[in-house]
Amino acid sequence: MNKNTYVEFFRQTSPYIHAHRGKTFVIALGGDAVLHGNFHSTVHDIALLQSLGIRVVLVHGARPQIDKRLQLSDIESEFHGSKRITSAEIMACVKEAVGSTRLQIESELSMGLPNSPMHGAQIRVIGGNFITAKPVGIRDGIDFQRSGEIRRINALAIEQQLADGALVLMSPVGFSPTGEAFNLSHQEVAAQTAIALNAEKLILVSEAEGIFNGPELLRNLSLPEVQDLMSKSDAPEQQLLDCAYRACRNGVDRVHLVGCAEDGGLLSELFTRDGSGTLVMKDYSEVIRPATIDDVGGILNLIAPLEDQQILVKRSRELLETEISRFMLVVHPEGLLLGCAALYPTSDQSVGELACVATHPEFHGQGIASRLFDAIADNAQQNGVNKLFVLTTQTAHWFLEKGFIEAEVNDLPAQKQSLYNYQRNSRIFSKAI
Repeated sequence: MNKNTYVEFFRQTSPYIHAHRGKTFVIALGGDAVLHGNFHSTVHDIALLQSLGIRVVLVHGARPQIDKRLQLSDIESEFHGSKRITSAEIMACVKEAVGSTRLQIESELSMGLPNSPMHGAQIRVIGGNFITAKPVGIRDGIDFQRSGEIRRINALAIEQQLADGALVLMSPVGFSPTGEAFNLSHQEVAAQTAIALNAEKLILVSEAEGIFNGPELLRNLSLPEVQDLMSKSDAPEQQLLDCAYRACRNGVDRVHLVGCAEDGGLLSELFTRDGSGTLVMKDYSEVIRPATIDDVGGILNLIAPLEDQQILVKRSRELLETEISRFMLVVHPEGLLLGCAALYPTSDQSVGELACVATHPEFHGQGIASRLFDAIADNAQQNGVNKLFVLTTQTAHWFLEKGFIEAEVNDLPAQKQSLYNYQRNSRIFSKAI
């Protein structure tokens, strides 16, 4: 990768870095992901998230490790549905497998050799009895014995560790008030922890790359779509879908399903537009909303290339900060700014100026500017404006397609006539709304 490629990469990822800093991510790392040959890189990527200011709770699984221990001990294990029936004898193997897996993860997170990705990371890993568990009990006539469910997550204790800069590592074992240990699902632990912490993201890392429809990887799923997939008895990755659905239904904004085999897959999912896995949201459609002062930087990044090409009039940060209430935005579900437009008042209260219409270059041709225009027009009508005008040098055909007609300088409100830049020689269009 050459120097220019590195520079462009950092510029493209910087909006995601800013958006994620200070947020809480709960990452569920399946036991299969721990055994995978890419595990070393996955842990380094998790460490990188921590170094970027993201508050990380890492929940690990250990199902294949438990299976291996049982096999070595010549102990047979039964399942009812997806839940293991855990006898006291099996529970001893669970503790050994979970403890060994946890130590393996802590060992990786403690690495810091020179010339390695972990050099200088100095990650402080904290664990504890954050989970109060209870027995599953007897269901369908079956006694699940030492298989458990979560009664409570000690969110306050976890928050205190995160605030102190630690990475919190949680295992799929919980304890009852009487001190009994119970075997838990790591996905259930991760989902309940994300809900209790009101985490911004729950990330499920496993051998599954995501959710597929035949050969096609489904990049985005809404809750109704997840529910539809779950209703099919042969739905693939049923447990992942169920976990994502419950988390989203209970307040977690986004759930990512990421494969452990792709090197850098976790980073690609979080720091690129297309991602690498499947994103589950209550509603993954874009959002059109008024801009706030926090959006100034994103707007400047969006319009800067158009200003350099003299398509838009240059605006300073200071000017944009004073005018931010004039702007409407289209925002990607992951927070990326896709487009902006502004409505400026004039001396004639019935006439408004449409300005600074810009679309992210990777989203041209997707109707973003049209949807922004409709939002601006609705807002204008609500404020008594019945006519819009616009000045443009290179996008005349788009405005003609939107029903604008060409006008003259004399057709502008008096205040705008006096400010018209004859050197720029913009064409003028107007439209009754």
